Amino acid sequence: MGDFLAFRKMITPAVIQIFFWLGVIVCVVAGLAILSNSEMLAAASPVPPTLTAVLVLVIGPLLVRIYCELLMVLFRIYESLRAIELSRVRDVPPAL
Repeated sequence: MGDFLAFRKMITPAVIQIFFWLGVIVCVVAGLAILSNSEMLAAASPVPPTLTAVLVLVIGPLLVRIYCELLMVLFRIYESLRAIELSRVRDVPPAL
């Protein structure tokens, strides 16, 4: 609990995972909504709604995953630097 209050323990990686799953759900719902309203959207769009729905269903979750992984890299870098820092602190002999 002390690490959490001192901001040494990050909660953002867990939040990013939640946002990933929410993003996947949004992509699936949007793709299905486009697919179910394809007759209405066909007149308004030059791109076939079926193709748009498939792209949202396939490419959408992939892009959400890539974005979340890029955010997670920042926290992995921090954790690695923190581990290096802690290992160096343990290896340094006390000053005389």
